[in-house]
Amino acid sequence: MIRPIALVLLASALCFFAGPTAAQEAKAKKKAAPNPAYAQIEDVAGLPRVLLIGDSISIGYTLAVREELKGKANVHRPATNCGPTTNGVRGIEQWLKECGSGKWDLIHFNFGLHDLKYIDDAGKNAAPDKGHPQVSEADYEKNLETLVAKMKATGAKVIFATTTPVPEKAQARIKGDERKYNEIALGVMKKHGVAIDDLHNFCEPKLGEIQRPGDVHFTPEGSKQLAKQVAAIITRALDSK
Repeated sequence: MIRPIALVLLASALCFFAGPTAAQEAKAKKKAAPNPAYAQIEDVAGLPRVLLIGDSISIGYTLAVREELKGKANVHRPATNCGPTTNGVRGIEQWLKECGSGKWDLIHFNFGLHDLKYIDDAGKNAAPDKGHPQVSEADYEKNLETLVAKMKATGAKVIFATTTPVPEKAQARIKGDERKYNEIALGVMKKHGVAIDDLHNFCEPKLGEIQRPGDVHFTPEGSKQLAKQVAAIITRALDSK
């Protein structure tokens, strides 16, 4: 007679040798699958080269921007969430080089939501009353100066996208802080003659329709609407270049 404990051990052994279930394999495959927005694209000869730089908001609209500009521009992005301006300063030279030839006709970029995010001394997300902004306003300005200089040195047309709104109850952020950081950014951009894609004002009137509740991120439809705005601004800039 097989005792209960032996049955348990036998079942465990059978599961082990049988390998992962279909659900486990699907989960692992999904986890391992690269974000399609990070895919390196093959340039179509003769079309202008566009580089998108930004955090998860820009990742969300990358594929739709590519579709909007199909046949009009080769749209690239770094294979990463570009995060705060501190990441930008460290990574900008590599990002400018890694996508093909490194020669750009236009660069559309944003930094802000990760800069104004509150973190603790260990670098983890924190409630505003228990942390500090990941990048101070003074450092944000200084870092943007560095980034703009490096981007303009490529000879590309440079466009800054204003940081999209922070809603109530957004994790580790305070509603309205994006306005302070946008004001700083706009000052830097004006100083250097950088064009503006005002995504903040574009989406603010319809946030209830396109942004997730209590979240800085957008719904799939919201990302598509942002993409149309981004593509329109890029098209206009390329036509006038």
